[in-house]
Amino acid sequence: MNKFFGHILVVDDDEGIRSLLKKFLNENKYLITTANSAENAAEKVKLIKFDIIILDIMMQGQSGIEFTIKFRNELNTPIILLTAKGEPDERIQGLEIGADDYLSKPFEPKELLLRIKNILNKTQNKETRRVKFDNIEIDLNKSQIIRDGIEFKINNSERKILDKMIGSPGETFSREDIGKLINLEKERSVDVIITRLRKKIEIDPKNPKYLQTIRGTGYVLWIE
Repeated sequence: MNKFFGHILVVDDDEGIRSLLKKFLNENKYLITTANSAENAAEKVKLIKFDIIILDIMMQGQSGIEFTIKFRNELNTPIILLTAKGEPDERIQGLEIGADDYLSKPFEPKELLLRIKNILNKTQNKETRRVKFDNIEIDLNKSQIIRDGIEFKINNSERKILDKMIGSPGETFSREDIGKLINLEKERSVDVIITRLRKKIEIDPKNPKYLQTIRGTGYVLWIE
């Protein structure tokens, strides 16, 4: 019996892309389910637990952005968005709403494969990490932050950042360091993710107590 490295849902209204990715990823020992629309994908995620979702942004009917907004708080499944080349606003919006990574079309299937492997290595082989401070609990194993009894889900990129910072509290990490950690080149995209994390950790995100900016240097997590 074949052993698969993971079960991936490929969502794209382009039959050619679905067929290409299914063939390529099958050959690299991934089990693939496809969906030709966000609506079709919504039906499948309710029945099957996938390891990763590869999701096109621009589709007929519900867009990939709308799908991510709807299911991000219900799913811990990492999402890789496929975006049109030269659409930075879409990529930033995707990160803001909780996508874990993105690729611009056209892309090399081998690059997608590397990104899949990187995400699965983090999610499937993660160590148990749980910390409490003040009225906040960060549970990386469950991919969640609980603040004042309110639960916030975190995605894979957010989890990787917190994992690194929790391991070195009080250490400053540059935008470049964080970008390399989560495969992002643009500093603006890193800032978007930090802002999103602050909204989950801080009572007053505009005046952060824990996840602070060190001007001209980067970011630091203070755990008391």
